[in-house]
Amino acid sequence: MILENLKEAVKDPILSLSTACRADMNPNKVDLGIGVYRDDQGVTPIMEAIKIAEEKLLVQQSTKAYVGLAGNEAFNQSMIDLMLGDSSSKDRAVGIQTPGASGALRMLADVIKASTPDATVWLSDLSYANHAPIMKTAGLNVRYFPYFDPETKLVQTDAMMECLKGAGEKDVVLLHGCCHNPTGADLPFSGWQEVTEMAILQGFLPFIDIAYQGFGDGMEEDVQGFRYLAERVPSYVLTGSCSKHFGLYRERTGLAVVAATTLEQSNKIKTRILEAARSSYTMPPDHGAALVEMILNDAKLKENWLAEVETMRLRVTGLRHKLAARLREKSSSSHYDFIAQHKGMFSVLGITPEEEKILRDKYAIYLVGGGRINIAGIQESQIDYIAQSLLSL
Repeated sequence: MILENLKEAVKDPILSLSTACRADMNPNKVDLGIGVYRDDQGVTPIMEAIKIAEEKLLVQQSTKAYVGLAGNEAFNQSMIDLMLGDSSSKDRAVGIQTPGASGALRMLADVIKASTPDATVWLSDLSYANHAPIMKTAGLNVRYFPYFDPETKLVQTDAMMECLKGAGEKDVVLLHGCCHNPTGADLPFSGWQEVTEMAILQGFLPFIDIAYQGFGDGMEEDVQGFRYLAERVPSYVLTGSCSKHFGLYRERTGLAVVAATTLEQSNKIKTRILEAARSSYTMPPDHGAALVEMILNDAKLKENWLAEVETMRLRVTGLRHKLAARLREKSSSSHYDFIAQHKGMFSVLGITPEEEKILRDKYAIYLVGGGRINIAGIQESQIDYIAQSLLSL
């Protein structure tokens, strides 16, 4: 019978952690799993710029009618401006609003599949947990290139480039624009230069995922490598998210961008993305995009927002340095110094599955399989407990 043959799905490795943590009665429990920013009270706050924009929107908005397949076009352009800056490729870049960055990943994957059915998407090893499932569900082949060095906890740039010499005209190379998820280890600028030259010579399509702009070295600094590439390669695709730097997690506000060789071709591809959207979710939710568009086009609101993002960035960077320092102090070892070198919300600790289980079962510290911890979820009062628990393994 229809439906009766279905088995229970495998639990999501990240989302299921929060459920387990909430059910844990240990008063010292620490949720370092799901990737959300929390303040020192453990709350994911609504940003002040968002609150002000919501108040204005409540007064100004006159209808809840459909916005359109592409969503808020002013939002689309404002986000393109934020990510691309003065890059020359902006003149041929077009975008559509999507339900979160995951929606953008899927729409672009569907269009790649329509263009080149036997295309292969190359992902970093390690990569964001949802990258491979999205690409595979769209019917694309997936391969991995070396990225995270388990010894140094940094990028294996030489091994990465050597592997990518095998990528050609039917290949897509997916790169994290900044603040690599899950490792926190970012490709150096020289690596972006090398990938750029390879894309030009070998003909593969760069696919850039930017979810954490502003959380690494700064709003402009975080995208310098990507902008270098964007100005030089013949074409690329790009996804953007407003979950982190606007705090709009539940509003599912994302963007899919394509920059082909000409604006005319980009617009043709845009119609195919809209076609894919129509057969999937039809139109994206409006609320988050309306707020972002308002903030990015109001000088005072944008100034306030940038200051808030910088405050969050500095807090996360501070937590990194404090945790690394506490581990060094307690162990008289530099083993965990890499935590201070990483960028953005996450780091991979390089511990074993058995050690992860001990942290969860004995110390009620919840982290994603593979040893990913959400630095941005730590409260300062928890640093000693986390450090002591790690060093007990």
